[in-house]
Amino acid sequence: MRGRKFVVFVCVCICAHLCESARGGGRGYPRPEITWFKDGIELLYHKFFQVHEWSIGNDTVKSKMEIDPTTQKDAGYYECQANNKYSIDSRGFRTDFVMITY
Repeated sequence: MRGRKFVVFVCVCICAHLCESARGGGRGYPRPEITWFKDGIELLYHKFFQVHEWSIGNDTVKSKMEIDPTTQKDAGYYECQANNKYSIDSRGFRTDFVMITY
């Protein structure tokens, strides 16, 4: 029998050109669910917003959030939250929008 486990969560932000991408992951038993937030509001479906998730084993999930293309309104504080029936953990990061002209 498995004991209770806390949720362990890591979130990394990667920004490049006009595509903003963030990766998160959670580990716990039972496997956690990942939810993404922007400025404290849950991100729901939008045609420029995509979330991809991969289950790894019985206790790990990886999640990738993409916004493509990004605009100035996409700048803000993003948070990825992992939760199961025993615990909740979250990590956040701030993004900014910079327009570079060549």
